[in-house]
Amino acid sequence: MEEEINRINQVLPDTQTRNKTATIRQWMHSVIDKMDRYKAEHYSYVKEAVTLLELALWKAKLDEKEDNFEEGRAKKAKIDAESARRERRITCGADMVIKNVLPFLNLE
Repeated sequence: MEEEINRINQVLPDTQTRNKTATIRQWMHSVIDKMDRYKAEHYSYVKEAVTLLELALWKAKLDEKEDNFEEGRAKKAKIDAESARRERRITCGADMVIKNVLPFLNLE
């Protein structure tokens, strides 16, 4: 990206006066296109990171609950595993963590 930004300094001195505006516009469009591409790439990385963070928090909550469940297994009735997993996904706190982490990952 730095090369693209510095390219105008190399090209502009050799450009004829009447073509400088067009050359600068072309260069600006090139830089903006690359920035848009990098932003899109960054967005996909952030999206993947948020998904991994949510899954890690959910996994930690599942492990925590399984440890607690194993300790008192004899006393408790059998729980439907699928509904328990759904409940743990909701209560893992990922929404709060992601809400507080996301500002550090955004480009703004």
